[in-house]
Amino acid sequence: MNKIKTLMVAMMAAIAGISFTACSDDDDNTTSNYEKYQQAVNNTVNSQNKSDKVILLVAFGSTWEQAYDTFDKVVSDYKANFAGWDVYLSFSSAICINNARAGENVAPKDYYDPEHWLTAIGLAGYKQIVVQSLQVIPGEEYRRVRDSYVKDFMNNRNGDFSEAYMKSLDLNVAVGTPLMAEESDAEALANTLNNEADVKAALSRGIVAFMGHGNPEGYDYYGGNVRYLQLESYLRNLNPNFYVGTVDMDQTLIDDVLDHIAGGSFEYQVGDVTINKYYAANTTTTAQLYPLMSIAGDHAHNDMADDEDEDSWFSKFNDKGIATTAYETNFTEACWKKYTKGEDYIPGLAERAAVRRLWMNHTRAAISTLGTENALSTPTTAPDDEE
Repeated sequence: MNKIKTLMVAMMAAIAGISFTACSDDDDNTTSNYEKYQQAVNNTVNSQNKSDKVILLVAFGSTWEQAYDTFDKVVSDYKANFAGWDVYLSFSSAICINNARAGENVAPKDYYDPEHWLTAIGLAGYKQIVVQSLQVIPGEEYRRVRDSYVKDFMNNRNGDFSEAYMKSLDLNVAVGTPLMAEESDAEALANTLNNEADVKAALSRGIVAFMGHGNPEGYDYYGGNVRYLQLESYLRNLNPNFYVGTVDMDQTLIDDVLDHIAGGSFEYQVGDVTINKYYAANTTTTAQLYPLMSIAGDHAHNDMADDEDEDSWFSKFNDKGIATTAYETNFTEACWKKYTKGEDYIPGLAERAAVRRLWMNHTRAAISTLGTENALSTPTTAPDDEE
Protein backbone atom coordinates (compact mmCIF):
# COMPACT_ATOMS: atom_id res chain seq x y z
CA MET A 1 0.00 0.00 0.00
CA ASN A 2 2.93 2.29 0.76
CA LYS A 3 0.56 4.91 2.14
CA ILE A 4 3.13 7.62 2.91
CA LYS A 5 4.71 7.40 -0.53
CA THR A 6 1.33 7.28 -2.21
CA LEU A 7 0.08 10.29 -0.27
CA MET A 8 3.18 12.33 -1.15
CA VAL A 9 2.88 11.44 -4.81
CA ALA A 10 -0.83 12.28 -4.78
CA MET A 11 -0.18 15.66 -3.15
CA MET A 12 2.52 16.52 -5.68
CA ALA A 13 0.32 15.38 -8.53
CA ALA A 14 -2.62 17.38 -7.20
CA ILE A 15 -0.46 20.51 -7.20
CA ALA A 16 0.70 19.70 -10.71
CA GLY A 17 -2.90 19.04 -11.68
CA ILE A 18 -3.79 22.65 -10.93
CA SER A 19 -1.63 23.73 -13.85
CA PHE A 20 -3.38 21.19 -16.05
CA THR A 21 -6.99 21.92 -15.20
CA ALA A 22 -7.06 25.60 -14.37
CA CYS A 23 -7.51 28.38 -16.86
CA SER A 24 -6.99 31.94 -15.66
CA ASP A 25 -6.78 35.22 -17.53
CA ASP A 26 -4.23 36.40 -14.94
CA ASP A 27 -1.75 33.58 -15.58
CA ASP A 28 -0.35 33.44 -19.11
CA ASN A 29 1.56 30.21 -18.40
CA THR A 30 -1.56 28.41 -17.17
CA THR A 31 -3.59 29.63 -20.11
CA SER A 32 -0.90 28.63 -22.61
CA ASN A 33 -0.61 25.18 -20.99
CA TYR A 34 -4.36 24.67 -21.29
CA GLU A 35 -4.25 25.77 -24.90
CA LYS A 36 -1.19 23.62 -25.56
CA TYR A 37 -2.94 20.53 -24.27
CA GLN A 38 -6.04 21.38 -26.30
CA GLN A 39 -3.96 21.80 -29.44
CA ALA A 40 -2.28 18.44 -28.83
CA VAL A 41 -5.66 16.70 -28.67
CA ASN A 42 -6.90 18.64 -31.68
CA ASN A 43 -3.87 17.44 -33.64
CA THR A 44 -4.50 13.84 -32.61
CA VAL A 45 -8.14 13.98 -33.66
CA ASN A 46 -7.34 15.75 -36.94
CA SER A 47 -4.68 13.17 -37.80
CA GLN A 48 -6.85 10.15 -36.92
CA ASN A 49 -10.23 11.41 -38.08
CA LYS A 50 -11.61 8.89 -40.58
CA SER A 51 -15.33 9.11 -39.90
CA ASP A 52 -18.09 11.43 -38.75
CA LYS A 53 -18.93 9.06 -35.86
CA VAL A 54 -16.84 8.74 -32.71
CA ILE A 55 -16.66 6.70 -29.51
CA LEU A 56 -14.82 8.36 -26.61
CA LEU A 57 -13.82 5.82 -23.96
CA VAL A 58 -13.45 7.31 -20.48
CA ALA A 59 -11.37 5.57 -17.79
CA PHE A 60 -10.33 6.87 -14.40
CA GLY A 61 -6.72 6.28 -15.42
CA SER A 62 -3.56 4.77 -13.99
CA THR A 63 0.22 5.16 -13.91
CA TRP A 64 1.09 1.47 -14.36
CA GLU A 65 2.58 0.14 -17.58
CA GLN A 66 0.35 -2.93 -17.46
CA ALA A 67 -2.67 -0.63 -17.25
CA TYR A 68 -1.49 1.37 -20.27
CA ASP A 69 -1.30 -1.85 -22.26
CA THR A 70 -4.76 -2.83 -21.06
CA PHE A 71 -6.17 0.47 -22.29
CA ASP A 72 -4.39 0.00 -25.63
CA LYS A 73 -6.01 -3.43 -25.91
CA VAL A 74 -9.45 -1.98 -25.15
CA VAL A 75 -9.05 0.70 -27.83
CA SER A 76 -7.84 -1.88 -30.34
CA ASP A 77 -10.77 -4.16 -29.55
CA TYR A 78 -13.26 -1.32 -29.93
CA LYS A 79 -11.81 -0.34 -33.30
CA ALA A 80 -12.10 -3.95 -34.47
CA ASN A 81 -15.72 -4.25 -33.32
CA PHE A 82 -17.08 -0.84 -34.28
CA ALA A 83 -16.27 -0.41 -37.94
CA GLY A 84 -16.99 3.09 -39.18
CA TRP A 85 -16.41 4.65 -35.76
CA ASP A 86 -13.31 6.55 -34.65
CA VAL A 87 -12.23 5.55 -31.14
CA TYR A 88 -10.32 7.63 -28.59
CA LEU A 89 -9.43 7.13 -24.90
CA SER A 90 -9.47 9.71 -22.10
CA PHE A 91 -8.59 9.77 -18.39
CA SER A 92 -10.91 11.47 -15.91
CA SER A 93 -8.27 11.69 -13.15
CA ALA A 94 -6.04 14.78 -13.23
CA ILE A 95 -3.61 13.02 -10.88
CA CYS A 96 -3.25 10.08 -13.25
CA ILE A 97 -2.88 12.41 -16.25
CA ASN A 98 -0.12 14.43 -14.59
CA ASN A 99 1.69 11.41 -13.14
CA ALA A 100 1.60 9.67 -16.52
CA ARG A 101 3.03 12.78 -18.16
CA ALA A 102 5.75 12.93 -15.48
CA GLY A 103 6.60 9.26 -16.01
CA GLU A 104 5.94 8.20 -12.41
CA ASN A 105 6.52 4.48 -13.03
CA VAL A 106 7.40 4.22 -16.72
CA ALA A 107 8.32 6.41 -19.68
CA PRO A 108 6.20 9.58 -19.84
CA LYS A 109 2.96 9.25 -21.75
CA ASP A 110 0.26 11.80 -22.54
CA TYR A 111 -3.38 11.23 -21.72
CA TYR A 112 -6.05 13.92 -21.65
CA ASP A 113 -9.32 14.54 -19.87
CA PRO A 114 -12.77 14.26 -21.49
CA GLU A 115 -13.17 18.04 -21.70
CA HIS A 116 -10.20 18.39 -24.05
CA TRP A 117 -11.29 15.36 -26.08
CA LEU A 118 -14.90 16.50 -26.43
CA THR A 119 -13.75 19.96 -27.47
CA ALA A 120 -11.49 18.47 -30.14
CA ILE A 121 -14.27 16.11 -31.25
CA GLY A 122 -16.68 19.02 -31.59
CA LEU A 123 -14.16 21.17 -33.45
CA ALA A 124 -13.61 18.28 -35.86
CA GLY A 125 -17.34 18.32 -36.61
CA TYR A 126 -18.31 14.79 -35.64
CA LYS A 127 -22.00 14.15 -36.29
CA GLN A 128 -22.59 11.28 -33.84
CA ILE A 129 -20.83 11.01 -30.48
CA VAL A 130 -20.92 8.21 -27.92
CA VAL A 131 -19.08 8.61 -24.62
CA GLN A 132 -18.50 5.18 -23.09
CA SER A 133 -17.73 4.88 -19.38
CA LEU A 134 -15.11 2.25 -18.52
CA GLN A 135 -16.11 2.48 -14.85
CA VAL A 136 -17.39 -0.67 -13.12
CA ILE A 137 -20.29 0.90 -11.18
CA PRO A 138 -22.23 4.16 -11.60
CA GLY A 139 -20.23 5.91 -8.89
CA GLU A 140 -18.43 9.22 -8.47
CA GLU A 141 -16.32 8.98 -11.62
CA TYR A 142 -19.27 8.07 -13.81
CA ARG A 143 -21.24 10.94 -12.31
CA ARG A 144 -18.42 13.29 -13.27
CA VAL A 145 -18.37 11.98 -16.83
CA ARG A 146 -22.12 12.13 -17.39
CA ASP A 147 -23.13 15.16 -15.37
CA SER A 148 -20.06 17.36 -15.79
CA TYR A 149 -18.01 16.63 -18.91
CA VAL A 150 -20.84 15.55 -21.21
CA LYS A 151 -23.37 17.99 -19.80
CA ASP A 152 -20.95 20.92 -20.16
CA PHE A 153 -20.21 19.85 -23.73
CA MET A 154 -23.89 19.64 -24.61
CA ASN A 155 -24.42 23.09 -23.10
CA ASN A 156 -21.48 24.47 -25.14
CA ARG A 157 -20.17 25.87 -21.87
CA ASN A 158 -17.07 27.50 -23.34
CA GLY A 159 -18.77 28.72 -26.53
CA ASP A 160 -16.42 26.70 -28.73
CA PHE A 161 -19.08 25.62 -31.23
CA SER A 162 -21.56 27.35 -33.47
CA GLU A 163 -25.26 27.31 -32.74
CA ALA A 164 -25.83 25.40 -35.97
CA TYR A 165 -23.40 22.67 -34.98
CA MET A 166 -24.91 22.29 -31.52
CA LYS A 167 -28.37 22.08 -33.09
CA SER A 168 -27.09 19.30 -35.37
CA LEU A 169 -25.99 17.31 -32.30
CA ASP A 170 -29.47 17.28 -30.83
CA LEU A 171 -30.31 13.57 -30.11
CA ASN A 172 -26.99 12.55 -31.68
CA VAL A 173 -24.99 12.20 -28.46
CA ALA A 174 -25.30 9.33 -25.97
CA VAL A 175 -23.49 8.00 -22.91
CA GLY A 176 -22.67 4.30 -22.53
CA THR A 177 -23.25 3.13 -18.97
CA PRO A 178 -20.71 1.42 -16.66
CA LEU A 179 -20.15 -2.32 -16.50
CA MET A 180 -22.69 -2.88 -13.69
CA ALA A 181 -25.16 -0.08 -14.28
CA GLU A 182 -28.15 -2.32 -13.52
CA GLU A 183 -28.73 -5.45 -11.45
CA SER A 184 -29.04 -7.46 -14.66
CA ASP A 185 -25.50 -6.35 -15.49
CA ALA A 186 -24.28 -7.76 -12.19
CA GLU A 187 -25.83 -11.11 -13.09
CA ALA A 188 -24.24 -11.03 -16.55
CA LEU A 189 -20.82 -10.23 -15.07
CA ALA A 190 -21.16 -13.04 -12.53
CA ASN A 191 -21.87 -15.56 -15.28
CA THR A 192 -18.99 -14.21 -17.34
CA LEU A 193 -16.43 -14.37 -14.53
CA ASN A 194 -17.56 -17.83 -13.51
CA ASN A 195 -16.83 -19.04 -17.05
CA GLU A 196 -13.30 -17.63 -17.19
CA ALA A 197 -10.77 -20.48 -17.41
CA ASP A 198 -8.38 -19.09 -14.81
CA VAL A 199 -11.23 -18.36 -12.38
CA LYS A 200 -12.56 -21.89 -12.78
CA ALA A 201 -9.09 -23.27 -12.09
CA ALA A 202 -8.79 -21.10 -8.97
CA LEU A 203 -12.24 -22.21 -7.76
CA SER A 204 -11.14 -25.84 -8.04
CA ARG A 205 -8.39 -25.05 -5.53
CA GLY A 206 -10.39 -22.92 -3.07
CA ILE A 207 -11.75 -19.42 -2.43
CA VAL A 208 -11.89 -16.75 -5.12
CA ALA A 209 -12.20 -13.19 -3.79
CA PHE A 210 -12.72 -10.11 -5.97
CA MET A 211 -11.64 -6.65 -4.77
CA GLY A 212 -13.71 -3.76 -6.12
CA HIS A 213 -13.33 -0.05 -5.44
CA GLY A 214 -16.70 1.20 -4.21
CA ASN A 215 -17.68 4.62 -2.92
CA PRO A 216 -18.01 5.73 0.69
CA GLU A 217 -21.64 5.31 1.74
CA GLY A 218 -22.23 9.07 1.89
CA TYR A 219 -21.32 9.29 -1.79
CA ASP A 220 -23.30 6.36 -3.18
CA TYR A 221 -24.19 7.97 -6.50
CA TYR A 222 -27.02 6.29 -8.42
CA GLY A 223 -27.07 3.41 -5.94
CA GLY A 224 -23.92 1.95 -7.45
CA ASN A 225 -22.59 0.32 -4.27
CA VAL A 226 -25.38 -2.25 -4.12
CA ARG A 227 -24.02 -3.78 -7.32
CA TYR A 228 -21.15 -5.37 -5.38
CA LEU A 229 -23.56 -7.16 -3.07
CA GLN A 230 -25.72 -8.23 -5.99
CA LEU A 231 -22.70 -9.48 -7.92
CA GLU A 232 -21.57 -11.51 -4.93
CA SER A 233 -25.04 -13.05 -4.57
CA TYR A 234 -25.10 -14.09 -8.22
CA LEU A 235 -21.55 -15.46 -7.99
CA ARG A 236 -22.30 -17.41 -4.81
CA ASN A 237 -25.36 -18.91 -6.44
CA LEU A 238 -22.91 -20.40 -8.91
CA ASN A 239 -20.25 -21.38 -6.35
CA PRO A 240 -20.16 -20.68 -2.58
CA ASN A 241 -16.39 -20.15 -2.73
CA PHE A 242 -16.90 -16.71 -4.34
CA TYR A 243 -16.57 -13.52 -2.27
CA VAL A 244 -16.67 -9.83 -3.22
CA GLY A 245 -15.31 -6.89 -1.22
CA THR A 246 -14.14 -3.32 -1.79
CA VAL A 247 -11.48 -0.90 -0.65
CA ASP A 248 -13.83 2.01 -0.05
CA MET A 249 -17.30 0.80 1.00
CA ASP A 250 -18.42 0.15 4.56
CA GLN A 251 -19.47 -3.44 5.32
CA THR A 252 -17.45 -4.94 2.45
CA LEU A 253 -13.88 -4.08 3.45
CA ILE A 254 -11.29 -6.82 3.84
CA ASP A 255 -12.16 -7.52 7.50
CA ASP A 256 -15.82 -7.88 6.49
CA VAL A 257 -14.87 -10.34 3.74
CA LEU A 258 -12.95 -12.42 6.27
CA ASP A 259 -15.98 -12.31 8.60
CA HIS A 260 -18.10 -13.62 5.74
CA ILE A 261 -15.67 -16.47 5.22
CA ALA A 262 -15.93 -17.27 8.94
CA GLY A 263 -19.71 -17.44 8.50
CA GLY A 264 -22.80 -15.73 9.92
CA SER A 265 -25.80 -13.56 9.11
CA PHE A 266 -25.34 -9.95 8.01
CA GLU A 267 -27.66 -7.06 7.17
CA TYR A 268 -26.68 -4.31 4.78
CA GLN A 269 -28.35 -0.96 4.31
CA VAL A 270 -27.14 0.55 1.04
CA GLY A 271 -29.06 3.71 0.30
CA ASP A 272 -32.73 2.68 0.27
CA VAL A 273 -31.91 -1.00 -0.21
CA THR A 274 -31.79 -3.47 2.68
CA ILE A 275 -30.03 -6.78 1.98
CA ASN A 276 -29.82 -9.72 4.35
CA LYS A 277 -27.14 -12.28 3.61
CA TYR A 278 -26.13 -15.55 5.24
CA TYR A 279 -22.70 -17.08 4.80
CA ALA A 280 -21.97 -20.65 5.80
CA ALA A 281 -18.57 -21.03 7.46
CA ASN A 282 -15.93 -21.75 4.82
CA THR A 283 -13.06 -23.93 6.01
CA THR A 284 -11.16 -23.76 2.71
CA THR A 285 -7.48 -23.05 3.34
CA THR A 286 -6.45 -21.59 -0.04
CA ALA A 287 -7.55 -18.48 -1.93
CA GLN A 288 -6.95 -16.56 -5.15
CA LEU A 289 -7.44 -12.77 -5.24
CA TYR A 290 -8.56 -10.79 -8.28
CA PRO A 291 -9.19 -7.07 -8.85
CA LEU A 292 -12.78 -6.14 -9.73
CA MET A 293 -11.53 -3.07 -11.57
CA SER A 294 -10.95 -2.38 -15.24
CA ILE A 295 -7.16 -2.43 -14.82
CA ALA A 296 -4.60 -3.72 -12.35
CA GLY A 297 -3.07 -0.56 -10.92
CA ASP A 298 -2.26 0.82 -7.47
CA HIS A 299 -5.20 -0.82 -5.71
CA ALA A 300 -4.48 -4.25 -7.21
CA HIS A 301 -0.74 -4.18 -6.63
CA ASN A 302 -0.75 -2.40 -3.28
CA ASP A 303 -4.09 -2.73 -1.46
CA MET A 304 -4.63 -6.25 -2.72
CA ALA A 305 -1.28 -7.92 -3.44
CA ASP A 306 1.42 -6.19 -1.32
CA ASP A 307 3.09 -8.87 0.81
CA GLU A 308 4.96 -6.20 2.80
CA ASP A 309 1.83 -4.36 3.92
CA GLU A 310 0.11 -5.90 6.92
CA ASP A 311 -3.20 -4.30 5.89
CA SER A 312 -3.26 -5.67 2.34
CA TRP A 313 -5.75 -8.35 1.37
CA PHE A 314 -2.87 -10.75 0.74
CA SER A 315 -1.49 -10.26 4.24
CA LYS A 316 -4.85 -10.40 6.00
CA PHE A 317 -5.92 -13.58 4.23
CA ASN A 318 -2.63 -15.27 5.05
CA ASP A 319 -2.81 -14.07 8.67
CA LYS A 320 -6.09 -15.99 8.94
CA GLY A 321 -4.32 -19.17 7.87
CA ILE A 322 -5.61 -19.06 4.30
CA ALA A 323 -2.74 -19.66 1.88
CA THR A 324 -3.41 -16.90 -0.60
CA THR A 325 -2.14 -15.92 -4.04
CA ALA A 326 -2.59 -12.42 -5.40
CA TYR A 327 -0.80 -13.08 -8.67
CA GLU A 328 -1.49 -15.85 -11.13
CA THR A 329 0.26 -17.81 -13.87
CA ASN A 330 -2.84 -19.29 -15.47
CA PHE A 331 -4.13 -16.28 -17.41
CA THR A 332 -4.05 -17.00 -21.14
CA GLU A 333 -4.94 -13.63 -22.71
CA ALA A 334 -1.54 -11.95 -22.81
CA CYS A 335 -1.86 -8.17 -22.56
CA TRP A 336 1.02 -6.60 -20.73
CA LYS A 337 3.88 -6.56 -23.23
CA LYS A 338 6.33 -7.90 -20.63
CA TYR A 339 4.00 -10.71 -19.61
CA THR A 340 4.72 -14.28 -20.57
CA LYS A 341 3.09 -17.33 -19.03
CA GLY A 342 4.88 -18.17 -15.82
CA GLU A 343 5.58 -14.61 -14.70
CA ASP A 344 3.69 -12.95 -11.83
CA TYR A 345 0.62 -11.27 -13.27
CA ILE A 346 -2.63 -9.59 -12.16
CA PRO A 347 -5.35 -9.41 -14.83
CA GLY A 348 -7.79 -6.49 -14.65
CA LEU A 349 -11.37 -6.89 -15.85
CA ALA A 350 -10.69 -5.09 -19.14
CA GLU A 351 -8.01 -7.65 -20.01
CA ARG A 352 -10.74 -10.28 -20.25
CA ALA A 353 -12.23 -10.40 -23.75
CA ALA A 354 -15.56 -11.68 -22.40
CA VAL A 355 -15.82 -8.72 -20.00
CA ARG A 356 -14.88 -6.25 -22.72
CA ARG A 357 -17.82 -7.62 -24.69
CA LEU A 358 -20.12 -6.63 -21.82
CA TRP A 359 -18.88 -3.04 -22.01
CA MET A 360 -19.34 -3.14 -25.78
CA ASN A 361 -22.94 -4.24 -25.29
CA HIS A 362 -23.47 -1.02 -23.35
CA THR A 363 -21.89 0.94 -26.19
CA ARG A 364 -24.20 -0.72 -28.71
CA ALA A 365 -27.16 0.10 -26.49
CA ALA A 366 -26.06 3.75 -26.42
CA ILE A 367 -25.65 3.80 -30.21
CA SER A 368 -29.16 2.40 -30.60
CA THR A 369 -30.57 5.48 -28.84
CA LEU A 370 -29.06 7.95 -31.31
CA GLY A 371 -31.76 9.78 -33.20
CA THR A 372 -34.36 8.93 -30.56
CA GLU A 373 -35.69 10.75 -27.52
CA ASN A 374 -33.42 8.58 -25.36
CA ALA A 375 -30.33 10.35 -26.69
CA LEU A 376 -29.14 13.68 -25.29
CA SER A 377 -30.63 17.02 -26.24
CA THR A 378 -28.92 20.38 -26.57
CA PRO A 379 -29.05 21.93 -24.08
CA THR A 380 -29.06 18.76 -22.00
CA THR A 381 -32.31 17.68 -20.37
CA ALA A 382 -30.55 15.87 -17.49
CA PRO A 383 -32.23 17.00 -14.24
CA ASP A 384 -30.18 19.36 -12.09
CA ASP A 385 -31.19 17.64 -8.85
CA GLU A 386 -29.07 14.51 -9.59
CA GLU A 387 -26.11 15.88 -7.65
